[in-house]
Amino acid sequence: MKEYPLILTTVEGELSLYIPDPEQVKPVYEQNLLEDQRAPFPFWAKVWASSLALTSFLKNNQELVKGKRVLEIGAGIGLPSFTIAQWAATIIISDHVLAAVKLMQKNIEHCRLTNITAMCLDWNHFPEEIKADVVLLSDINYAPEQFESLLLLIKKLLEQGATIIIATPQRIMATPFVQELVPFTKYNEVEIIQESGGSVAISILVLSQP
Repeated sequence: MKEYPLILTTVEGELSLYIPDPEQVKPVYEQNLLEDQRAPFPFWAKVWASSLALTSFLKNNQELVKGKRVLEIGAGIGLPSFTIAQWAATIIISDHVLAAVKLMQKNIEHCRLTNITAMCLDWNHFPEEIKADVVLLSDINYAPEQFESLLLLIKKLLEQGATIIIATPQRIMATPFVQELVPFTKYNEVEIIQESGGSVAISILVLSQP
């Protein structure tokens, strides 16, 4: 399988990260499909609007992560985690795709960060020993068949005392997922992210135990 070419990109202020070249993702994926028709599309290989919105929200609300143990699940590139590394005590940045985790590790080394650990984690088989004060999730509720297992994990983490911060596009098919979280939602706002195709409204939800 061919790897996605990387380019060093300024993504937030003075923060630069290696990310897959956007112009090469589709052609490389198509080449990989010729080798293996089961090759998954690399959704992890892009900085999505939800990630930008979550990053903006955390920069404006640093007290939520300052001095805390932070866990980002389904992080992809992991822009929010890299941005808040200067404030958090420790961060576990994770994804279920090994290629994404390898890129996280490359960026950890590039940024010379000592308080971030990259891990390959699947929320369907979440390790009991991992604990966090704050859990970050951006654009993770896009597959309805995953809603049930994801909601179970969110409720379990809330029971353990974590604050969960979710950034999600306002998709109609995700409405039932968001409605399940209403009893735990302590704060919500909408961030507007400008993209080449126009503006995207992203809901930010801050959850905790009632």
